[in-house]
Amino acid sequence: MEEDNASRKKQFARKGQAYYDGDHDIKDYRLFYYNDDGELVEDKTRSNVKIAHPFFTELVDQAVQYILSGEDGFVRTDDPALQNELDKYFNRNEDFIAELSEALTGCQAKGFEYMFAYRNKEDMLSFMCADSVGVVEVREKDTDDGCAYVIYWCIDRIDKGEKTIKRIQVWDSEKVCYYVQSDEGEITPDESEKINPKPHVTYQKKGDKAIYYKDFGIIPFFRLDNNKKQFSSLKTVKDLIDDYDLMASSLSNNLIDFDTPIHVVKGFQGDDLGELQQNLKTKKIIGVDEDGGVEVHTVDVPYQAREAKLNLDEKNIYRFGMGLNTAGLKDTNATTNIAIKSAYSLLDLKCSKLEIKLKQMLRKLVKLVINEINEKKKTAYQASQVCFEFGHEVMSNEQENAQIALSNAQEQQTRINTLLSLAAQLDNETLMKNICDVLDINYEEIKDKLPDPDEADKNLSKAQNILDGVKADDEGTEGGAPEPAE
Repeated sequence: MEEDNASRKKQFARKGQAYYDGDHDIKDYRLFYYNDDGELVEDKTRSNVKIAHPFFTELVDQAVQYILSGEDGFVRTDDPALQNELDKYFNRNEDFIAELSEALTGCQAKGFEYMFAYRNKEDMLSFMCADSVGVVEVREKDTDDGCAYVIYWCIDRIDKGEKTIKRIQVWDSEKVCYYVQSDEGEITPDESEKINPKPHVTYQKKGDKAIYYKDFGIIPFFRLDNNKKQFSSLKTVKDLIDDYDLMASSLSNNLIDFDTPIHVVKGFQGDDLGELQQNLKTKKIIGVDEDGGVEVHTVDVPYQAREAKLNLDEKNIYRFGMGLNTAGLKDTNATTNIAIKSAYSLLDLKCSKLEIKLKQMLRKLVKLVINEINEKKKTAYQASQVCFEFGHEVMSNEQENAQIALSNAQEQQTRINTLLSLAAQLDNETLMKNICDVLDINYEEIKDKLPDPDEADKNLSKAQNILDGVKADDEGTEGGAPEPAE
């Protein structure tokens, strides 16, 4: 645990999480100067504003919501019965969506994150996000691909006197051992656990006091990598965010330090400068002699260069962070759908790469779920029957969409009118096929439901004869209403 905690990968993971939480390096910014003795000392008299701008938080949240924005879910199969079962575990399971969102957030912020499998009280396989900072993969040999153990630790609570209680779990493919550590003291078995070591799953049957055991056969921790090197997405934009924080904070310091005007006083009649300063603050009046006077000087802060640098940094943060800069989409009425899609291009590219890694992890989760479904339902489903499709919701120009829909409707009506005008030259089947093509209707599905043209003509002629008879009876009847026609 100590070696893993000191590794470069975990150090940068903690830095990525800190930036996601808004704890930037600017928070530790200090000002120094050389005194008369040539010593470097901290300047505590000047303004030292420390403003953190959470661009990284926005970039991460944008990607997570973009990936999970589809309405119909992302775990798909052609088998309706299997799809219904999978929806219970994934697509319609709000707990899973919430945990997956946490895993995607941690994956981008820290470089990698874990999903942990367990059985809930309803004896249903469930998944939970595990903080990657507290997960240690242990291999028997450094060259091994798979890990023999997984150590998972977390801070359970902080007692009085700032004493931390750390819970530690050591997992293998069959069981888990529980330990506890107070501060940095000795690691001892956790006495609060009745069964230690304990199999992955323990359960009791109704009316039976016996405890039954079961294991997953694998270590139930599944890693989601942000990239091959497991680096945080912060790596590409950290320097730009730090520069933006520094430029904005320095501008605020300049405005604060040079906000007070400088008073140049000639011929001051008073005892000392303290009296002058007091008169300026309270009475707003000072006394001078015949040749005296007061000049007020202000300093113009050169903010234009900093403002240009801030705008450039912001543009590059979204560019190299591959995010959506909504500042360019303020007036959506004047922005075409093509421009909006272009603004989404970098975000779409980043999420497409992340979805490749996400599908690899989801495939492992689906295998566990398929095994459970087969065991409970006595079926023989295969994990190969399942695929993953992510639908993305993109904002659009509603006015342009309405104009396109109106244009399409007018085009459709024109085509139908043209076909109807040619009805006398076309047979009924050809006419209906072309109309179905225009209306996007499958002709083969409705052709048996269409009326017979000859029968329709006979019915029309019969109806016309009845109407003619009713009209004749009405004209020959006097003083009363005609008998109703059958």
